[in-house]
Amino acid sequence: MSLVRRVAAELIGTAFLVMAVIGSGIAASRLSPGDAGLQLLENSLITGAALVALILALQPVSAAFNPVVTLVEVVLGKLGRQDAVPLVLAQFAGGFLGAVVANLMFGLDAVTISTHHRTGGGLWLGEVVATLGLVLVIFGSVRSGRTETIAYAVGGYITAAYWFTSSTSFANPAVTVARMFSNTFAGIAPSSVAMFVLMQVIGGALAVGAVTVLYPLDTISLPDPEQVPTGEGSRP
Repeated sequence: MSLVRRVAAELIGTAFLVMAVIGSGIAASRLSPGDAGLQLLENSLITGAALVALILALQPVSAAFNPVVTLVEVVLGKLGRQDAVPLVLAQFAGGFLGAVVANLMFGLDAVTISTHHRTGGGLWLGEVVATLGLVLVIFGSVRSGRTETIAYAVGGYITAAYWFTSSTSFANPAVTVARMFSNTFAGIAPSSVAMFVLMQVIGGALAVGAVTVLYPLDTISLPDPEQVPTGEGSRP
């Protein structure tokens, strides 16, 4: 697979993911003013649905959209370090582009620095949990030979994690940095970004350990396609 194509997929996919996060946040705040719970519901459903669609479309090329996921791929030997650098840069560039486009679509300045401070031990723990779970969902699916389920697993997990984590599950350094450039519902103040990213990296590191314990490569046996039941045997 051409590295250029993979870089393009990561840039485009991350841009659309950030557009979904920020754009749906702006729309929710305008359509449901004064109802934070409904705004979060709208934001989470649109983000989860967008993730499913983007992963289904771009997975044949590259569909991490997340520097932590890319770094975990390097640690687990799925990706070379030299390839990881341009992919991660593309994710950050795509995130920024997505934030700018989302702002412009809703009639805002291209860049508006967020003043939404997100800080505190509970929120930081939430980011560790959110990222650990996300990486576990992705690589648990990969190592159990069910890569076709990743889009639905990730979309469902992120939708749920918006609600069960205190931080609303940023779980992605590129998306976190991008959300700094939109002073809207989904934004995060620059002073809060560093700790969020650090907690995401810690969550990713913990997930590597969990994946290694739960899915050691030498114990995985993928099904033989010729032996997978097709349902034909139940016909009369």
